[in-house]
Amino acid sequence: MELNQYWVLASVAALLIGMSKGGLPLVGMMSVPVLSLVMSPVKAAVLLLPLFVISDAVGVWLYRKQYSLVNLKILVPAGVAGVMLGWLTAALISEHTIKFLIGLVGVSFCLQTWFKRGQAEKPVAASVPKGVFWGGVAGFTSFIAHAGGPPFQVFVLPQKLVKAEFAGTATILFAIINLAKVGPYQNLSPYGEAEFWQIAVLVPYALLGTFLGAYLTRRIADAWFFKCVQVGLFLLSLKLIWDAVHI
Repeated sequence: MELNQYWVLASVAALLIGMSKGGLPLVGMMSVPVLSLVMSPVKAAVLLLPLFVISDAVGVWLYRKQYSLVNLKILVPAGVAGVMLGWLTAALISEHTIKFLIGLVGVSFCLQTWFKRGQAEKPVAASVPKGVFWGGVAGFTSFIAHAGGPPFQVFVLPQKLVKAEFAGTATILFAIINLAKVGPYQNLSPYGEAEFWQIAVLVPYALLGTFLGAYLTRRIADAWFFKCVQVGLFLLSLKLIWDAVHI
C-alpha cells in the first residue's frame, strides 16, 4: 500500500512539474510538498530535479519566442549566483527558516497588491538593483526547496507583462537555474541506479504535464491568469509558513 501511495504521489508531483514548465509557474512548487508526504523534503527535492530539467527542455521550446529579454539579462546571472550561494551555505541555513521567509514575502506582496486594487497602477520598468536582489533570492530558494517562484513573482508581476511573455520568462529562467543545480545536487546527494529508474518511470507524466500546462495557459484569459497566479502565490506562501512553524 505504501509503495502504491508513493507512485501515485510521485506521478502527481511529476505532472505538476510539467504543468509549471508549460506556463503555470507556481504549480511546480507543490511537487516537493506532495512527495514529502512519503519521504523527506530534501530527498524529494533531489529526486525531482531531473524531472524539472527534462520538462524544462520542452517548456523552453514552447516559449522560445515569447519571453522578456531585459528581465532574463538581469535575473539569469543573479539566479545562478543565488544557486551557488545556496550550495555554499547548504549546511548552515535551516530549510524551515527559508520556507518561512519565502512565505512571508509572498503573503506580504499579495496583500499589498490586493489592498491597492482600487488604484490605477502603471506597469513598472525592470529595475537592475531589484532584479539582482530578487533573482538572487529566487536562485537561492530554488536550490534550498525548489521554491523560487514567489521571489520571481514579486519582481516581475508589477511589470504587467503579457501573459505568454511572463510564462516564457519564468520557464527559461528556471530552466537555467535548474541546470545550475545539477552539479551541486549530485555533489551533496549522488544519484544511484534506483533513483534513475524511478525518474525514468516518471518522465512521461512530466512531459504530459508540460503540454497540459501550455494548453491551459493559452485557454485562460489574461485577467484570470494573473488572478490565479496571485491566489496561487498567496496559498502556497501560507503553506510554506505553515510547514515552517509546524516542525
